[in-house]
Amino acid sequence: MLKEEVREKTLSPQQVRAILNADNKEIVELCKRAAIMPKKNTKGQTYFSYDEVRHLRRLQAKKNVTNPIAISAPAAPQKDVAIMKSILGSLKDMETKLSDRIAKVIDEKLEGMDEVVVELIRCKTDNETLRQKIIDLNKEIYQLKNDLNSYKPIGFGMYRKKERSIWE
Repeated sequence: MLKEEVREKTLSPQQVRAILNADNKEIVELCKRAAIMPKKNTKGQTYFSYDEVRHLRRLQAKKNVTNPIAISAPAAPQKDVAIMKSILGSLKDMETKLSDRIAKVIDEKLEGMDEVVVELIRCKTDNETLRQKIIDLNKEIYQLKNDLNSYKPIGFGMYRKKERSIWE
């Protein structure tokens, strides 16, 4: 029963500041790290549970212990820089190899394209020439039909050419 009473005990923000010996900004930061959302009572006042404050206290203790270690290790960044340079060099090398392979494949695939383009242009030129010949032959057919229509039968298999004026 004592444990339930302790867990249900609530602490105000002032009490939490006193227990943690921290300002509001640090308490907010600790709450974010611990994923703790302060609760509000029916009057709208903020409060924390005893377990939450205990958890915040542990996080604060861990934070105070880990900071001096991080400051006293200046050799680690140099090692990280060397590793990063190595990784960047490998990536650059890989990029160069990939682009060379892709360029080679594209060149192989496009190797015969010049000849295809030349053949296509030649075919297009031939097509235009034939189209013009068709137009000329259609004109000649029209003219020959007009000449044929100018002959009128007079009988006994004989035909007489009727002169046409340019206005007809």
